[in-house]
Amino acid sequence: MRVAGADFGTLSVRVTIVETDTGDVLGSAVAEYPLKRDPRDPLTARQSHADHMDGLTRAMHDAIGMAGISGKEIAAFAADTTGSSVVIVDADLQPLDDYYLWADHRAYLEAEEITALARAEGLEALDWCGGTYSHEWGYAKLLHFLRHNPDKRNRVATALEHCDMLVATLCGLKPSRDLPRSICAMGHKWMWGRAWGGYPPQEFLSRVDPLLDGINEQLEGRFGDSTQVAGYLCPEWADRLGLKAGIPIPFGAFDSHWDAIGAGCREGDVAGVIGTSTCFIAIGPEDTQPVPGICGAVPDSVVPGATGIEAGQSATGDLFSAIAARACSDVATLTEATRDYPPGGSGLLRLTWDNGDRTVLVRSDLGGITFGWDLGHSAADEMHAAIEGMAMHTRIIVERMADCGLSVKRIINAGGIPQRNDLLNQVYADVLNREVHVPSRSPTGIGSCIFAALACGAFADVANAQERLSPPPRIFHPRAEAVGAYEDLFCMFRDLYFGFGEGRPVDLGRVLPKLRANRLAGAAMMRG
Repeated sequence: MRVAGADFGTLSVRVTIVETDTGDVLGSAVAEYPLKRDPRDPLTARQSHADHMDGLTRAMHDAIGMAGISGKEIAAFAADTTGSSVVIVDADLQPLDDYYLWADHRAYLEAEEITALARAEGLEALDWCGGTYSHEWGYAKLLHFLRHNPDKRNRVATALEHCDMLVATLCGLKPSRDLPRSICAMGHKWMWGRAWGGYPPQEFLSRVDPLLDGINEQLEGRFGDSTQVAGYLCPEWADRLGLKAGIPIPFGAFDSHWDAIGAGCREGDVAGVIGTSTCFIAIGPEDTQPVPGICGAVPDSVVPGATGIEAGQSATGDLFSAIAARACSDVATLTEATRDYPPGGSGLLRLTWDNGDRTVLVRSDLGGITFGWDLGHSAADEMHAAIEGMAMHTRIIVERMADCGLSVKRIINAGGIPQRNDLLNQVYADVLNREVHVPSRSPTGIGSCIFAALACGAFADVANAQERLSPPPRIFHPRAEAVGAYEDLFCMFRDLYFGFGEGRPVDLGRVLPKLRANRLAGAAMMRG
């Protein structure tokens, strides 16, 4: 049986076609689309629905051509998208403006207002999204749209996450109480939860701003998880995509959640989907409890019968690329130059807040800090410190996830960067003092194929599909000689992270001398 899956990222969509009987990838193709920035407002990041659909069409035709099959042979289709990418539509499901992409941070004031009132009133839903409502999330962006587009308010029918807009478009649906809504999307970004009856109370939202009066009714829909069928491909889009009308399409979800599944993530695992940013996905038991600073703990958001736990870093690959660009170099060259560095050997320590902190501080107003500079330091030194900083921030996140009651069994480094950066994988293993599992080939798109395969009955459950379709891992083991040194460096990093991020007391007088000692010791070690 052949199935197709799409993975919508920040700058492109990848369509993958697999044969479920063998697990072979028959074809895979990528189509790019523009990201709209505004030099007058650096918080803006927008994308067009039409550009997304054009990209999907091009990638689908290219993947079918590469596979050498007829599109009519494809038995099901599924797609994941970026999360916190929100579009406002009219009664005909036509966008009233571009998407607020996940990276659009214009709604920070709205998020602060939602958070302040939720804390004051003890809103239960806020606890389950870490105690802070993010400027990236749905209600904040919807309120920002309503405040800044008064001429369009009377045309607003509903707002959708990208994954739900995609399913509705492909199935030829219109806004209604039966519109498919992803538990993954609405649980993690819109404070939806079965435990408190769905969305947060309408009265609460109206107290945030009367512009939100009646909004929950407009957001109603048919909620489902990714193992359930949301609808069937309509004739119009079957014709455009070269597929067969009527094939099943499951409820969508976020790219990081399905990439984690494609990488083999199961209960007890923490999968870091490391790309331009990093999204951490863990699958915990049903009795998982909320913990401050974790972006969300949502039952059934990744797989049914378990709790999906999400956290993230606002810039990873973007930070590495920025360091390389300032040096007129590239990430691979700078990384290779530091391959023999011992732990902390650059003499630098990096707080990687260049695009704010998503987890565990949830502060968009922070900026990156590098400690320990001297006149001899290079861009390669900064790159190594940034990789170490990302790994140490990851440890803070993993330890906070453990506070949810998660017993961490495995660390999985998924996404594009681990496929081509073994130094990063080894540093993560050393800092975390755990094995790090890296898929032997890219799992991007495999998660969407897994859920497409479930939709057409090719497998009984997610675990069986993973056994056939997920790539086997390469394993990076912690090095005994590095673990102790990183333990010392992490203690300093943790003090600085919470000192600058929360204002906790920290002994700054020891930081620079310790980093200088690390630099001298590292230089001596590399001299032999």
